[in-house]
Parts: sequence; C-alpha cells; structure tokens
Amino acid sequence: MTSGNASRASNQFAADNHVTDHGLLPAFEDTRNSPVSAAEQDPLLSGRSSQEDQDDQASGAKSRQANEDARQLPPGISTQSGVTQLPLIDEDEQAERAKDKSVTWRSLPRKDQLAILTLARLSEPLTQTSLQAYMFYQLKSFDPSLPDSTISSQAGMLQGAFTATQFVTAIAWGRVADSEWAGRKKVILIGLLGTAISALGFGFSKSFATAVVFRCLGGALNGNVGVMRTMIAEIIKEKKYQSRAFLLLPMTFNIGVIIGPILGGILADPAGSYPKLFGPGSVFGGKDGVGWMMEWPYALPNLVSAVFLFCSSMAIIFGLKETHEALQDKLDFGIRLRKWITRRIFQRRSHEDYIPIPTDERPSTPDAPTDIEMANTPVTPTTPSFDTTAKRTKKQKLPLRRIWTRNVVLTFISHGLLSMHIGTLNNLWFIFLSTPRFDPAHPSPPTHTHNRLPVHFTGGLGLPPARIGMALAILGFIGISLQLLVYPRVSTRLGTIRSFRASLLLFPVAYAVIPFLAMIPSTAAPPHPASGPLVWIGITGVLLIVVTGRTFALPSGTILVNNCCPHPSVLGTIHGIGQSVSSGARTLGPVVGGWAFGRGLRLGVVGLAWWLLAGVAIVGSIAGTFVREGNGHEIVLPGEEEKEEGEGDGVVEGRR
Repeated sequence: MTSGNASRASNQFAADNHVTDHGLLPAFEDTRNSPVSAAEQDPLLSGRSSQEDQDDQASGAKSRQANEDARQLPPGISTQSGVTQLPLIDEDEQAERAKDKSVTWRSLPRKDQLAILTLARLSEPLTQTSLQAYMFYQLKSFDPSLPDSTISSQAGMLQGAFTATQFVTAIAWGRVADSEWAGRKKVILIGLLGTAISALGFGFSKSFATAVVFRCLGGALNGNVGVMRTMIAEIIKEKKYQSRAFLLLPMTFNIGVIIGPILGGILADPAGSYPKLFGPGSVFGGKDGVGWMMEWPYALPNLVSAVFLFCSSMAIIFGLKETHEALQDKLDFGIRLRKWITRRIFQRRSHEDYIPIPTDERPSTPDAPTDIEMANTPVTPTTPSFDTTAKRTKKQKLPLRRIWTRNVVLTFISHGLLSMHIGTLNNLWFIFLSTPRFDPAHPSPPTHTHNRLPVHFTGGLGLPPARIGMALAILGFIGISLQLLVYPRVSTRLGTIRSFRASLLLFPVAYAVIPFLAMIPSTAAPPHPASGPLVWIGITGVLLIVVTGRTFALPSGTILVNNCCPHPSVLGTIHGIGQSVSSGARTLGPVVGGWAFGRGLRLGVVGLAWWLLAGVAIVGSIAGTFVREGNGHEIVLPGEEEKEEGEGDGVVEGRR
C-alpha cells in the first residue's frame, strides 16, 4: 500500500466512523440514544468516582485540543494514548525502518529473565570445568600405580559418564518441559539440584567406580541446556535479537571456563598446596592438619560449586517466570513468596504486588461483583480474554513422528558432529596439558628413545593444576573477547548459516597443530613442566583458532537447531533431542578420544587422537554445507492457516 492510498483509506475510515475520546464507534451507533449500562449508572459497579468523572470532562477538552495538534504531526503519530491512528506508510517501509534500528546489548528485551538464565547456565560449566584442572591427579590418587595411558582412558570414561546418561534422559526432559503439568522452570530446578548432588558426591569419592556413579547421576538429572535454549527462544521471539540472545549461553560458558579451572586449580588439595594453612602443624589444621581436607583432598572445589548451584536454584525459584504458554496464567508460588518477602523487608506495597486473576476464576456472569484491584492492567485489546485463553489451552501439538523433516535430520547430524569434536577437545586438552613430558632419560614407552618429527613424537606439557587452570582460563578470556566485540558484528554481516559454515573450517587446522606444542622449546628441562614464553605463545595461538571457531559455531548452531523446529508446539522437544544428540556425541567422542590418546602414548605417537579428531571436524564441515536455516514453523496443522488469515497475517510463506 502506498502513502497516498493509505491517506485516502484513512479519510474514508474517518468519514464512516465517529472518532471519540474513548476510541472508534461505528457510524450506525447513536451514542446519545444508547441505553445506559448498570456499570455507568452505579459507580460501585463501574469502579469510578464522581471525581474521576470530573477528570474525564477535563481530559475531554484536552483530547479535542490534542486532535487539533495531531494534524500538525507526521503521519502515523498519535497524541492520545487510547487512540491508534491509521499509519500513512506501508508495511514494507515500516519493516525497513525497523531493520535500520541497530540492535545492542542494552536493547535486548526482558533482561531480568535473561540474567537469571545466564546465572543458572554459569553454574554448570563452572562445575564441569573446575574438575578438569585436577581430574587427572584425582584419578591418580585413587590408584597411584596406574600408568598415564590408563589414567587418560579413565578420564575419557569419566567425562563420558555424564554425557552418556544425559543422552538417555535429555529427550525425556524435553518432553517434560513441554508438558502442562511440569513446564520449563521445574526441569531447570531439578537439573541444578541434581548437579549439586553430583558435585558433592564426586568430591568425596574414594574410588573410580564411585566417581562414575555420581557423574552418571548428574547427567541423568540434567536436561537444562536444551530447556534454557527453549526459554530464550520464547523470551526473545524477534529474529533481530536472536544472534545476541543465543550468544548469552556460550558466552556464559566461557565465563565458567575462566572461573572454573582457576577455582579448581587453587582449591584442589588445599592441604598439599597450602601446608602452612591447612597441613599438619598449620594455622588452621593444628597438629594433624585439617582432617577432611587430608582425607578428601579434592572435595573443597566441589563444595564451592555446590554452593553456587544452590544459589542459582534460589534465583530460579524466586525470579524466573515460566514461559510455557499454557502455564503462564497459573500461580507461581516462588515469585509470590519473593514478593511477600520483599514487602516484609521494605514495608511497602506497590501495584506490582497484585496479579491478574486466572481466567477460570473470573466472574462468569454480568451481575457478579468485580474487584478492580485484582487486575494490574486495564482491559485493552491486548489483555487476554476468555476467548484467547481458550484458544491457548486448545492449541494443537505436532505429533512426535512428524518432527523428522529433512532439515531437522541434517541439522542434528551437523550439530552432533560439532558437539563430538568440541566435547573431545575439552577432554583431551586438559589430559594433554597434564601428561608428563617426554624424558629421554626415562622414555615412555621404553622402546621410544627419542622424538622424531613429523609423526613419531610423544609426551605432553606436564603442567600442574594451577597452570592447567591458567591455560584453560586463557580459552575463556579469548572467547569472551571475541563474543562481545567480534561475533555480533560479523554474524550480522554474514548471517547465521554463513557464519556457521565458515567457523567449521577452523577446527581441523587447530586439531592438527595441537600435538606439536609438545615439541616447542622449553626453558625447563624434562621432567619439569614446560615453561617459557614460546610455550605460552604457542598455547595462546592454538586456543585463538579453537575459540574463534567455537565462538561462531556454537551460537549459530543453536540458532539453526531452534529455527529448524517444524512447529512451535514441539520447540522444547526439539531442543531436548538436540541436547540428547549433543550428549551422545560428547559421550562417544571423549571415550574414543581418551582411548586413542592412551594408545598413542603407548605407540609413541601423541598426535594420534588429535589427527583423528581433525578428520571428524572435516566431516562436520562437509555436513554443515547441507544445513539450511528454517523459520521455526515449517508444518502448518489443520486450522492454523485459516486462523492466521483471519487475524490478518495472510498466507504463511515458506511453510508447507
């Protein structure tokens, strides 16, 4: 519609209707002769006082003056809060103007809810990455007689135990999150508390078998990543905000990657690391040292992680609002309790303390009394009515058997391969950093007397937990910098799918180069840990390549999984399946990678696992070329198209 056509339509619309101070009345209605309702006769029923009537008379004069002023304003601008004038620009022009408005972090809507979700997400990578700083040494403490190759295999199995059980339960948690009897919020709460129990049990474990059991428990109870992605998709529905909103979870992961390893390295084995404070004859330990720290040297970092998880759970209970469409009208006792506590503390009330009455509890007859105070919003066209609530509760749901479209399958294949090699990297990286350096005086294996490039060389960097924490933290620092400064601009310029495909090409390069870090000249001779500027320059350079790829691949991959959903009613299920695929890949990858790394150490080829990983990354980049970006509603169920056409949306494009 052009500007001239819209202006003529507006004039015709005004000629056919009376414009009043309270809105638009059809021309055939004579308001002077219309019967007066009981609510207009009785102030008690209408909720109005005589003073309010006088105020309305005064505001009527102001409104008439405002109508005169409105003629001087640009088209589409209204001076009245209650009147929406017809726009004098067409929809295409409005869309272009909306695109021109730059999207910033400050412009993201509902920041309070996003902040709570990021806090809950932070607690999990903090726990997972914390144990990576000392896992090799904790496993060694279970049985000091085991060789390094066996410890590497055990580390892979321990890492895979969490994701294996998560693979089994993730789809179920997605279905629970989609159900009307549970919802998103309860699933996230269960996941946080389950991870806290798992962390405590792992910290106080005395054997490899016990550690595996608690890692399995944590994975079985945790389906949070998929549910959090679902909630972000429901909170942020405009595509222009998605690149930043979906970046929050991987950016939070990088924050956890920074804090977790540092905490793990500092807090692991406190009696051995700080003997003057906690060891025998110490300030706090007395003659025999702090007993529980001596008995369970790796319990302290897990205690700190459990406290953080508990605090995140409290934030979820008291602050997070349910986003499941069918549960939004139900009473949330956590939020209600938080408001009650806030009133008690600050001794004041506000209109925000009132909540709308659920529609099924509102009076059903015109004669029933109405408590105006029980509604915190006026009755407007945007206020949910009986009809809209009924439609919401009767919303159709796509059967599970119909979600497997071609794009969904291809997206999950690409997503699984990406998760496999990134999950394997997270496991192999700290094992490689912990593995003792090759010492010609004491070669391991005995037949490998010296290293020979380009293939026959072995050994790791032999870093202690504190330095491992620093090396892992570098990864997080680089990731946050790229995510804040580079990703939003580049992603906006390239688009989601092109950013995803380009980033996949970086991983094979990094994986092929990583084992050569063992050959960089060090200022300390073996068996001492590798050190010196060249070593840390090499570590930083390799991590820069890895993190650049991960910075673009993970949020872009999440957006592609979200948008490949064939119908909004199965969004939680899609993210649950996505997490299940990711967990399965992260289970298989570390187990096979840990075995390959141990096999490589026995053969004197430390790069074996890394070069296999590069091959997986190459296959993943090829699979990414077949993925396309969906619109989140590929399948239209019977009755939906007619409903949308009746609402003025027209024919749904790009759906089938």
